[in-house]
Amino acid sequence: MKKSTLKYSFPFVVLFFLIACSTKKNTFVSRNSHALSTKYNILYNGGVGLEKGLKSIEGNNQDNFWKMLPIEKMQVNENASEEGKAKNADFELAETKATKAIQKHSMNIGGREKNSQIDEAYLMLGKARYYDQRFIPALEAFNYILYKYPNSSNIYTAKIWREKTNMRLGNDAIVIKNINRLLKKTDLNKQTFADANALLAEAFLNLEKRDSAVAKLRIAEEFTRNNEERARYRFILGQMYQEVGQKDSATYFYDGVIDLNRKADRKYMMHAYAKKAQMFDYENGNDTLFLKTYNKLVKDRENRPYYDVLFYEMGVYFDKKKDRESALASYNKSLKRKSTDSYLVASTYRNIGNMYFKDTDYTMAAKYYDSTLVKLDPKSREFAFIEKNRKNLDDVIKYEGIAKRNDSIISVYGLPAADRKIYFENYIVELKKKDEAKRLLEEKEKEKLANIERNSQSQIPGNAAVNPQSLGTSGEPESIVPPSGTDTGSTFYFYNPTTVAYGKLQFKKLWGNRTLGGNWRLSGTKAIADKEVNDSINSKNDSIAALQIAVVEEKYTTEFYEKQLPTTQVAIDSIGQERNFAYYQLGLIYKEKFKEYNLASNKLEQLLRNNPEEKLILPSMYNLYKIYQITDPKKAEIVKAEIVAKYPNSRYAQIINNNGSGNNTYLSPDQEYQKWYKLYEEEQFDVVLENIDNLINLYAGEDIVSKYELLKASTLGKVNGLDAYKKALENVADNYPNSEEGKKAREIIEKQIPGLEKLDFVTVDTQNWKILYTIPFNDIQARKQIDDAIKKFLSLENFQRLTTSYDKYNKTESFVVIHGIKSEAYANDVAGVLRDEKAYKISHPFIIISDENYKIVQIKKNLAVYLAPKIP
Repeated sequence: MKKSTLKYSFPFVVLFFLIACSTKKNTFVSRNSHALSTKYNILYNGGVGLEKGLKSIEGNNQDNFWKMLPIEKMQVNENASEEGKAKNADFELAETKATKAIQKHSMNIGGREKNSQIDEAYLMLGKARYYDQRFIPALEAFNYILYKYPNSSNIYTAKIWREKTNMRLGNDAIVIKNINRLLKKTDLNKQTFADANALLAEAFLNLEKRDSAVAKLRIAEEFTRNNEERARYRFILGQMYQEVGQKDSATYFYDGVIDLNRKADRKYMMHAYAKKAQMFDYENGNDTLFLKTYNKLVKDRENRPYYDVLFYEMGVYFDKKKDRESALASYNKSLKRKSTDSYLVASTYRNIGNMYFKDTDYTMAAKYYDSTLVKLDPKSREFAFIEKNRKNLDDVIKYEGIAKRNDSIISVYGLPAADRKIYFENYIVELKKKDEAKRLLEEKEKEKLANIERNSQSQIPGNAAVNPQSLGTSGEPESIVPPSGTDTGSTFYFYNPTTVAYGKLQFKKLWGNRTLGGNWRLSGTKAIADKEVNDSINSKNDSIAALQIAVVEEKYTTEFYEKQLPTTQVAIDSIGQERNFAYYQLGLIYKEKFKEYNLASNKLEQLLRNNPEEKLILPSMYNLYKIYQITDPKKAEIVKAEIVAKYPNSRYAQIINNNGSGNNTYLSPDQEYQKWYKLYEEEQFDVVLENIDNLINLYAGEDIVSKYELLKASTLGKVNGLDAYKKALENVADNYPNSEEGKKAREIIEKQIPGLEKLDFVTVDTQNWKILYTIPFNDIQARKQIDDAIKKFLSLENFQRLTTSYDKYNKTESFVVIHGIKSEAYANDVAGVLRDEKAYKISHPFIIISDENYKIVQIKKNLAVYLAPKIP
């Protein structure tokens, strides 16, 4: 009986499942069967993929707390193209599952959807496309929900997501209009209300309406139920108020972030402390409270991942307080954390570089600026600014070295013989101490390596033991190796000198001495066994060692240094001139390029005390006058009176006296240069050359001299040809190597001149020919006669539309040129007609030349070579 019942009930069970699986039957079983299958199978798996994709983009999109945080975490990749295909596998999975749910379980009966989970599927579809940054397909999905499911429980959520997508597409005005309409609804829950206001705030920010954005974001912060969002909104509000200088309001919101403590991601709390530190009042602030707060934060183990930020802010505090040692220690502690925040690392290197710069240790400052540039975005303004200062620092290092060296030489040279000997003896005593300390350090290092080798038997190759004495209490190096351009904070084997030394010992122990070359593993390349060769090598090494000992012993004698001093007054005068020019350049660099007015005035004052050449005195006094106008107006008036009294007819006196007057007709150096450059462009080369040397003498000692020198070189090239141009360029490159003009001259010499020198006359047939009439320079009568004849000819027989010009060749000759002739034969015919016909009668000899050869003649000024008889 039981078997019979099962047998007959089986068809009914099959029929029941068929009815339940049908998407065409609007039954209770069908609706709930498809809804359950959609929700707990397909959409569940799609949701897992969506969550996984969200975690991946959160990991990739690290917040930059140095800039205003975006209200929504997701950052749009500007390089991503709007295509149909998904770019993230997790979002692709979510999209696939949502699509499958719609295709297999949609119950569109009578124009209405009966499966209550299909709107969820469309919502997931839109989110997957949105996070995959395919905004137009995402917008289609959200619009479909609003169009087909107006009574959906997700209708408000879909509206918010649609406007988020519109905002990503740049339609901020539409977003504001639609969200304001949504906010008029009275049945919004608190979280939806908060999300709508947050979206509205972001749209206002995009339209640069800060006040409206602040008002809406404050509402969002108040109503959101998500502590992570609340912390983010408070932090952004703090940034907004800090940006406009409202420190009290900013502090209020940063304190609100700190109060959340463990309820939100700790990064917001730590960076809120950092932002408060940036607003610290260094004149009236409570220093004790500041240090107590930060020391407490450092002691908290939970804050270890953020030590880089905390130590950096402590370094800034000590830096502002002029506590150099504490600042440097804190900055180095921040660097030891190997921060992933590139801008934080760059800022730390920059601040240390600034400290060394203020201490006039320019070599170390340059190293830290190099490391700063490695970490900065090359497209940023700060990168360009620091790169420019770094280049200027090369000049500072150069001239500071010259000044220091030459000052020392002149000072020692001026000492009496007995005092000079005492000076060198004291120097030798200090030198011996340094050499002894260096020797002890080398022995200590050798002992360390020997200990490593002895202990290597109990260790795995590649995991070298580290001497505990080289570590501090935290197990980290006590100091940081000076940064370099390749410092990336890597743990790469060869970046650790201890492991490298251990590796060398192990290699030597295993393989012996090996020559540098291929097939080094072969036994034949082991240490040379031939006795004669070894004896030769040992003998050579002994000779080198003996020579080194002799040099060391010699440098411990006063005679070694005495013989290096100059012996003539001419040599001393030359050293003094070089020293004075270095001081002048340093004064200008500090004044113009670094705005370090105290350093600039110190250098220029020292220069004037050194009894400099006449050409440097007046420019130095004028620059001191300009500096004192900023730093000490009383001194400025004193220097002004001295310039006017001693040099009343100088251009500097005229500039000073005309300051503030309404009829100032005296040109500034730049304006004067532009006047002469315009004459060069107008090809008035003779006028330029007649006056250029006077201008160079007039502006001697100023930066603009290099511009005049380059203008002179270009003018000489136009008048005297390539050889004169090259020689003049070499003069500019050699005498002004650090100026822009000197660098440009060097680039022309290396890249353009070789190609021009290789130019030679061509004999190939061409369709561009010219007729030249050579006349004396400025022979107006001859020029007029030729011009009139050519114009008469062209008015009657100009079938090829020929043109004419008057071209300068050199100081004594010019050309009247006929252009546009298509063949050499026709050029000869035209020249013959102009010579023989009574109507024209041009008696001047003519030259037929191709266009290419004419260019070479003008570049090299070698017309005589072109006209010389050709040797077969």
